Amino acid sequence: MEISVRRLSEVQIIQIRGTVRLGTAVDGFRQAMDDALAAGDTRLVVNFAEVPMIDSSGIGILVKAMASAKQRGGGVKLVNPSKFVVQTLKLIGVFNLFEIFEDENAAVQSFN
Repeated sequence: MEISVRRLSEVQIIQIRGTVRLGTAVDGFRQAMDDALAAGDTRLVVNFAEVPMIDSSGIGILVKAMASAKQRGGGVKLVNPSKFVVQTLKLIGVFNLFEIFEDENAAVQSFN
């Protein structure tokens, strides 16, 4: 799994490529989210366009980051999750916590 982080205006964009499941992939995802929040970024966009699969540990990181960001007036928005990612979010019962966008620009604009 690869993670790249970049900034667009006041929003931190986290791009993930590969499967997010328990082990080093989830550890890397957790680190990227924790680093963004620790730096004071509360507006996060996670691009899932190249993530075929995520497990419950990955979803747990998303939910924790969302709670942390919301407490500080921000949020976590998702871009282009695969059908599998959407089904997993629904199965765990957290799909409605997240706004989902077709592209990064729409997600970034939604924070304004």
